[in-house]
Amino acid sequence: MADPEVELPRAQDDVLNSGAKTGTRLDSTSTENLEKGDSKWSLEHAENEECDGDSTVEYHFLTFETELPHPTSITPPTPGAPPPPEPPNLIPYTSPFEWSPKRKSFIIWLSSVATAITAFTAGSYSPGVGQMTELWHVSEVAALVGITTFTCGFAIAPMVLAPFSEINGRKPVFIATGILFVICQLCCAVTQSYAGMLLARFFVGVGGSTFSTMVGGVVSDIYHTKDRNTPMALFSGAALLGTGLGPLVCGFIAQYTTWRWIFYLQTITCGTLMVIITICFKETRGSVLLSRKAKKLNQWYEEREQAGYYGFEMPVNGEHAKKVSQRIRWKVKSDEERASIGRMISISLYRPFHLLLTEPVVFWFSLWVSFSWAVLYLTLAAVPLVFQTNHGFSLSQANAVFGATVVGAAISTVMSIHQEKFATRRGKISSTPEGRLYFACVQSALMPVGLFIFGWTSFTSIHWIAPAIGIAIATMGIFSIYLAVFNYLADTYHRYASSALAAQSFCRNMLGGAFPLITKVMYQRLSYPGASSMLGGIGILLTIVPWVLVFYGPKIRARSKFASEIMK
Repeated sequence: MADPEVELPRAQDDVLNSGAKTGTRLDSTSTENLEKGDSKWSLEHAENEECDGDSTVEYHFLTFETELPHPTSITPPTPGAPPPPEPPNLIPYTSPFEWSPKRKSFIIWLSSVATAITAFTAGSYSPGVGQMTELWHVSEVAALVGITTFTCGFAIAPMVLAPFSEINGRKPVFIATGILFVICQLCCAVTQSYAGMLLARFFVGVGGSTFSTMVGGVVSDIYHTKDRNTPMALFSGAALLGTGLGPLVCGFIAQYTTWRWIFYLQTITCGTLMVIITICFKETRGSVLLSRKAKKLNQWYEEREQAGYYGFEMPVNGEHAKKVSQRIRWKVKSDEERASIGRMISISLYRPFHLLLTEPVVFWFSLWVSFSWAVLYLTLAAVPLVFQTNHGFSLSQANAVFGATVVGAAISTVMSIHQEKFATRRGKISSTPEGRLYFACVQSALMPVGLFIFGWTSFTSIHWIAPAIGIAIATMGIFSIYLAVFNYLADTYHRYASSALAAQSFCRNMLGGAFPLITKVMYQRLSYPGASSMLGGIGILLTIVPWVLVFYGPKIRARSKFASEIMK
């Protein structure tokens, strides 16, 4: 399910935003000077040459650091001619890194709510499975395939959609996929066939995927690396919290109304979310904002020339003291270097699997986080099975146990935010990517510990709170793995981070969607303690992964073709 975009920091975006002081150099003071015409400035700094409509247009690269030039043509070209057009308002194109803390916080909280609602969609399906089996005369396993088709759409769509967010920005992709998300939720509510449900669930996964995968990209758009832990912790917590809230809430809906209201509710909440995002969400991708800024400036330059005002003072060969009058237009490096959309999609589909098969770090981290995510999805089938069978819980009571997942996610989020600040203040965190793994080395062990507790306390003679505590503990372990994987891959692969994260996202969602299908058979054949112990044993083996990287990470990265290329 949830993934922080898979298109995390790109090198060219870092160049565009690095050191940015403001989204516009054309502030109110500059605008005044341009309109009043500082003739003394022009005489002292400009060459005597003047350009006109026959002069060649010179193209220059624009960055957020570029100091915008003053016009040389200030006085009306003819007596009685109108004044030059007003300069554009460039504040909307401010570098996202320079946004106010309040604005950044609002965007992160809105994005996290969107992630939680998407995660809610994943977990909400299972409470209605019993009614679906009766309605369509299919087995329980067949009905659970709706979870699998959802995760398939969730895994595949980001690889195709990622290039569009690079070209058009985050917001248009959010809106387009959000409309699909809402429509397909409604289709789930009204469908009359099993096949219709599976198809609708696939496209719900496609539409909802961006509200999870691109959130990591939003974080990297507005926060520098050293400041990303808190927003990433909020994102990770939202993903797990939403997954727990889904069955918790929808268990009551399924028991006291009908499974169709599970999807009607989501149609309403997702529709409301889309209205809020359309109105309140601001574009965060720096390269897109810079392109819009260049377009707005070029449009103003053209309007000035149409009114007869030509030329801007540009430095000669980088010498700021010497300037010449030029007809100029701006272009953006990322636009010039961008491949065709077909080429971008092919790279987006090919490179994640190439990294998965050639980079040991990507392979083992993908395996680690995929298994942990599979355990999370396994609980969607295991919890109702255990608590209804062994403790006589009703449907709503059994799904209320997912409150343990919610509690575990909330505790982990708060802990992650404060422990990072605590360690940073005391200089205990290494500046290398391995510094992201210190806490995960210990806390990831909570997942197998929680599985052992869940399995060996799932007896009728033991109070139900014991296995519920096991679920909460396992959730805390899953949280630490989830956060560590995203942070480490982003810090290690930089411009290839989107591909590295796409690889683990694909594996994670595909494996997660498969586990609910085998849960009941596995627990019945191996027994509750046996199945949980097997999973816990695998979890213990995989906790070795962060320890290996803490001790040998620099050597492994040095031998990596992609990581070593970035270090150069």
